Amino acid sequence: MAGHPESSASFSPAKPLRGSTKVPADKSVSHRAAMVAALCHGDVVIRNFLNADDTNATLAAMESCGVAVERHGGSLFTVHGVGLRGLRPPGGTIDIGNSGTSIRLLPGIFAGQPGAFTLDGDESIRRRPMDRVVAPLSEMGVGIEAREGRFAPLTVRGGVVRAIDYDMPVASAQVKSAVLLAGLFADGPTSVTEPALCRDHTERMLAGAGADVTRSGMKTTIRPVERLELEEVRVPGDLSSAAFLVVAATIIEGSSLRIEEVGVNPTRTGLLDIMSAMGADIRVENEREQSGEPVGDLVIRSAQLRATSVGGDISGRAIDELPLVALLAAFAQGETVVGGADELRVKESDRIAGLVSSMAAIGVEIEAREDGFAVSGGGGVRGGVFESHGDHRMAMLGAIAGLASREGVVVRDFDCVSVSFPDFTNRVSRLVGGGDVCWYWL
Repeated sequence: MAGHPESSASFSPAKPLRGSTKVPADKSVSHRAAMVAALCHGDVVIRNFLNADDTNATLAAMESCGVAVERHGGSLFTVHGVGLRGLRPPGGTIDIGNSGTSIRLLPGIFAGQPGAFTLDGDESIRRRPMDRVVAPLSEMGVGIEAREGRFAPLTVRGGVVRAIDYDMPVASAQVKSAVLLAGLFADGPTSVTEPALCRDHTERMLAGAGADVTRSGMKTTIRPVERLELEEVRVPGDLSSAAFLVVAATIIEGSSLRIEEVGVNPTRTGLLDIMSAMGADIRVENEREQSGEPVGDLVIRSAQLRATSVGGDISGRAIDELPLVALLAAFAQGETVVGGADELRVKESDRIAGLVSSMAAIGVEIEAREDGFAVSGGGGVRGGVFESHGDHRMAMLGAIAGLASREGVVVRDFDCVSVSFPDFTNRVSRLVGGGDVCWYWL
């Protein structure tokens, strides 16, 4: 154990998860709240904003472009919007750290601003392809340059924006959002057609702020506007963060867990649908709407699982959670096959390649497919060393695998969980066996 990096953590087989908890605020909605609020005319109050590395990078980017942000303590902020075309280039490069959402959405906003904006990030960001954003924005007449045509840093020169009808080759909420945001400044209606359903948080928030956004089938259309106004955004709990606890409570026998105030936007609930097909015991209670987003409480009990096949539309609605299906599949009877997950190859890491190698290392029978993976289930997780590859979701997946394992799992580079769930280990420890220690830093 002593030979592992300082940021490695060890997770031991755990007692059942029991009780009630909340999860951090939704990362996707927090990003968009900061961006849309900056473009609004007047002040916008944001409640329950996610205080994590990625979302703070977006907030800092807006501040660097001349947007005043008041911090009232905790997760309460007031953003003093500068209007649709009120952003100004900062003195230097905008550093977005590890935030893929920031670097893919902000070019759409900068498309309509005067001046040149340069975005850059850490080494992980510099390895992620940005051409799927560069291509449609270039088609809209936006001046956008990328290293080697497809990597950060990106420089966006705002100006006249042409309306387009864009057919996305791969389902991606980030690409769709970038095009729709640029469409706010276009010379006519801009449409995006998705090959499979993906997140609609951007459309919901823009509509709430007064934008003319319509949907017909798989096509979303936005029309240019003169101004946006939004009094308040109340961010729900993040279903992608809740997913790790949902899976843990399902595969650790004897668990009974309630997760309160979670966003249950139907474009995000693909994992819950997959789990229901596998025989999981999950209910959504106390459903309501909050700032345009559906919210509810998740109630989970442990269950015996069966294998399933995943693909098509449901893969897009569960894209961030699909690696968790590999863990569920390890405990399910039969072979589970996941397809339609091309997007996983261009996330914080190539999550398919990383997932297969990391899961195999802890005793899961898994193989890579071109657009997904297959798992022969029933054997659970033996244990071993799990490589997170610096990816926050992979790190939490490794941790949950350790809690459900027979021998325990060491997760390398575990400290990257601060990107989206800084309180992850404390939250889990409180739910497991009355606070028994189930993990430690190496």
